[in-house]
Amino acid sequence: MFFDDCKIVIASTTTLGAAGTTLITSSAVDTYGYRGCCFVVPLGTITAGAVTSLKVQQSSDDAVTDTYDDLTGSNQVIADTDDDKLRYVDIYNPGKRYLKLLLSRATQNATIGGIIVILYNAKNKPTTQGANVSGENFIAPIEGTA
Repeated sequence: MFFDDCKIVIASTTTLGAAGTTLITSSAVDTYGYRGCCFVVPLGTITAGAVTSLKVQQSSDDAVTDTYDDLTGSNQVIADTDDDKLRYVDIYNPGKRYLKLLLSRATQNATIGGIIVILYNAKNKPTTQGANVSGENFIAPIEGTA
């Protein structure tokens, strides 16, 4: 099942993604025990003329005090016509343990629906979901009242 192998983490809330021109930095994502880390960013309204982009950075040991460095090629420019689209950056076998996504918003308002992270290819199964994440799994459900 999907959730035996994956963990979902909220790395930035929808509230932080309200219309604005400030930099949004996700929380540090600890990739220990997973081979892959996919950042998912739902976009909202982007005002004409907005200069918006995202990139991923990594750090080695400590999510709080270490310096984070850009990952080559991870920068994505987001057009001001990309309203209501979804962007993702998938990092497989990161070189260092901690990752962050930085979303730069400049000149005009840009809105995002938070930053969701899917950690996958877990080394230890089943996985435990991130804080503030809940849901249900169904195996071969039958039709009937939901």
